Amino acid sequence: MTDPQRIRNFSIIAHIDHGKSTLADRLMQETGALTDREMKEQFLDQLDIERERGITIKAQTARLNFTARDGNTYVLNLIDTPGHVDFGYEVSRSLAACEGAILVVDASQGVEAQTLANVYLALENNLELVPVLNKIDLPGADIDNTKREIEDIVGISTEHAVPISAKEGKNIREVLESVVALLPPPKGDPNIPLEALIFDAWFDPYQGVVFLIRVMNGRIRSHEKIKMMHNQTEHEVLKLGVFTPHGREVRELSVGEVGFVTANIKDLRDVKIGDTVTNAINPASKPLAGFKEVKPMVFSGIYPVDSAGYPNLKAALEKLRLNDSAFTFEPETSDALGFGFRCGFLGLLHMEIVQERLEREFNIFLVTTAPTVLYQVNMVRGEKQMIYNPSGLPPVQHIASIEEPIAHITIHTPEVYLGNLIKLCEDRRGTQTKLHYHSPKRILLEYDIPFNEVVLNFYDRLKSVSKGYASLDYDIVRYEPSDLVKMDLLVNANPVDALSWIVHKSKAHHRGRELVTKMKELIERQMFEIIIQAAIGSKIIAKERIAPMRKNVTAKCYGGDITRKRKLLEKQKEGKKRMKSVGSVEIPQEAFLAALSIDE
Repeated sequence: MTDPQRIRNFSIIAHIDHGKSTLADRLMQETGALTDREMKEQFLDQLDIERERGITIKAQTARLNFTARDGNTYVLNLIDTPGHVDFGYEVSRSLAACEGAILVVDASQGVEAQTLANVYLALENNLELVPVLNKIDLPGADIDNTKREIEDIVGISTEHAVPISAKEGKNIREVLESVVALLPPPKGDPNIPLEALIFDAWFDPYQGVVFLIRVMNGRIRSHEKIKMMHNQTEHEVLKLGVFTPHGREVRELSVGEVGFVTANIKDLRDVKIGDTVTNAINPASKPLAGFKEVKPMVFSGIYPVDSAGYPNLKAALEKLRLNDSAFTFEPETSDALGFGFRCGFLGLLHMEIVQERLEREFNIFLVTTAPTVLYQVNMVRGEKQMIYNPSGLPPVQHIASIEEPIAHITIHTPEVYLGNLIKLCEDRRGTQTKLHYHSPKRILLEYDIPFNEVVLNFYDRLKSVSKGYASLDYDIVRYEPSDLVKMDLLVNANPVDALSWIVHKSKAHHRGRELVTKMKELIERQMFEIIIQAAIGSKIIAKERIAPMRKNVTAKCYGGDITRKRKLLEKQKEGKKRMKSVGSVEIPQEAFLAALSIDE
């Protein structure tokens, strides 16, 4: 058993791309957790998709042994966390298992939007912070200005800030000394009943459910009976271990320690992230506080390309849900796409990652529909309905008003891109709430923007108009009544339910025009005429026609009366009309994502 005074549990938090994963690599090298032969960049980013995109998606842990200047050996439990706004839930879960955090700020970029968001998460969890200024090897690094920004914007002292270069390995030992000196050891009593917080879990095909715990009180031993407090199920611990960063079995975990548990749990529903594990014979009186339930904000339909793949998709979603409890799913059917699921995500990147993981890890080919947000519909009779699928919108005569979610967005940008960004926000129906110079060349810009305008490629546009320099963070703050309408896409007078949209009335004509033009490019010509229309209720707002392929039936008529040719053309026309009434139009998969690429 390790003396709790010799344990430090800490996370690394930062804005995306400020060097968290590289610093984690250097810390593991400095403490000898990895040999030079084992070392590879972003070691803790285990998913292929993380390594390809260069971003952290899943929080990972590593137990490091470090001998400090005072001659004592400390156990440092490092939890590497994501930086992107969509994975803030992963960060909050990891921080609940820590007493402190290293705040990494890029000395050449300064404080960015998610630096601030992650600091607030850390302060909510009452964590001590150690500021670290990374990338001091870059020619644009400005240590004094970055310290000033941290003190002005974040509001924490930089007296003990450590300037480092994670890439070159400069001052890494100083970071570890600061962790030992400045972060508090865990509190807790090893002699009272076990209370351990589950902060992550995943499914292993050989061992069943594996879950990560942080022991708050008591101790947990191999082969003893444990109980999950949310559903009172009991299990026997088969294997206890720690990641060093390779998995290593241990006999017991005590107060302040972080490790993994397997207990032959086959049913995914038995493990809930945020739940408390206790001893089955001598249980704790009440569970730990856990985490606040996260609410998905972006919804999209996910369907298998082949309807026979529905059971596999359902099993894959259940396994992925265990590993990523921030997304939700429920069954739905579509006339155009058959059986599938309506899934809820925290944001667009989160949606993209979940889809990519489903395709890669479970070999399922998917069709996804354009994302929508959660609307509140106030009915004429007084009741309220939450609508996340446009096809579920009640008839117009029953609706008193529709309210849409408003996002408060924070943009940090160099001054030179300010005009472009203001134009982008105004085009998206935004209302400016703040404009503040936090240094002569850097600006903090705040807007309230309807969230459905943020969901449709706002982030991509922000990056392109600011040449990648602006950073974004957002929060849903309230619902507001708005003049919204449902726009349907009709193909040969049949509505395609998967391509229905809820849009603002002022933008409906523009979006309808763009959508039918896009569909004309994507839908292949048939032997009969195809009419594509965008409609609001019974009013057609845009229309395109795809001409039929036709055989030259008059080729054999040489000379003679024109009526002969006309008769043949009329006969062909009748045939085409008959074909149109029975023929079905195949809509390609790209059409369902075309809505995303409709730009202002």
